[in-house]
Amino acid sequence: MRKNIILAAALGLTLVSCGDKLAPVREDAIKPAVVTEATPHDTDDPSIWINPEDATKSLIVGTDKDTDGGLYMYDLNGKIVKKSITLKRPNNVDIAYGLMVGGKKTDVAVTTERESNKIRVFSLPDLEPIDNGGIDVFTGEAERDPMGIALYTQTKDSLTSIYAIVGRKSGPSGSYLWQYELAGNDNGTVTAKVVRKFGNYSGNKEIEAIAVDNELGVVYCCDEGKGIRKYKADPQGGNEELAFFGQTDFKEDHEGMAIYKATDSTGYILVSNQQANTFMVYPREGMNGNPNEYKLLAEIPTSTIECDGADATSLNLGGKFPKGMLVAMSNGMTFHYYDWNTIQKLIDEKIK
Repeated sequence: MRKNIILAAALGLTLVSCGDKLAPVREDAIKPAVVTEATPHDTDDPSIWINPEDATKSLIVGTDKDTDGGLYMYDLNGKIVKKSITLKRPNNVDIAYGLMVGGKKTDVAVTTERESNKIRVFSLPDLEPIDNGGIDVFTGEAERDPMGIALYTQTKDSLTSIYAIVGRKSGPSGSYLWQYELAGNDNGTVTAKVVRKFGNYSGNKEIEAIAVDNELGVVYCCDEGKGIRKYKADPQGGNEELAFFGQTDFKEDHEGMAIYKATDSTGYILVSNQQANTFMVYPREGMNGNPNEYKLLAEIPTSTIECDGADATSLNLGGKFPKGMLVAMSNGMTFHYYDWNTIQKLIDEKIK
């Protein structure tokens, strides 16, 4: 089926995979500004690395999910510029900035490696492993199989801490997610320790998509068959569920999430309505003065097929992305880059 999808895309057709069924791409779907080169196996989740010296030279890091998969790095034209070492089914990936490793601030990409039950840490932009072979997660649990991951950067009293919040294929409600504090060592490697276990789970499908809002200090996760859950990201902030929204808006699965930050406190939460090939848009700041009240603002049809993962930035990346971009995974082993202006226009039309 995947070969048929690639052929159809090359011919401009609308044949797509929807499980074992065929589903058409919507005629009103927005077109990507860029489609990346294809990976060998199965793309799943992207993350955007902003080049601190020149945002127009920023990069996308995405997973290729297979037993001999890896992380792939793309430029803003969609060209593959590097592949990581081979990984055993990397699933999701996220990026954070300024972890002290070997005495210097280091940007990192962290991915789950499902078949080894580890998370893997890579320095950026060289995409080299700095984890001494990986960090075991969910140790001692009957259910491990790590899938989703999001990184939370917290600054207190001028000290910066970076945490990995990790999800899995299945697990107990109340402690489905485990939060790890990353630590850089003098020898140039990274280790991690568990600092928190939290997160409700319906038991329906899994929790894979996780997204952190550093500025607002919260984490969202998709209970895939039920809705979107919200918690404080601070490991000392308590485990109370702050919101559970989007429960009736989706065709089936709640999948990849991206946060578009218009200001430090406003913007949008975008969630893949996977089987509908659309993104559901919610207000980042909440509604009616309540930061935990969410109402669907818009549904954006996209060219992506059964999107698993996404990321967004509002920074000016130059060229095709003056107001930033949404990058989203698509069947066919690619990622699609969208000019944010195109998405914002549709959101504005829906809100009117």
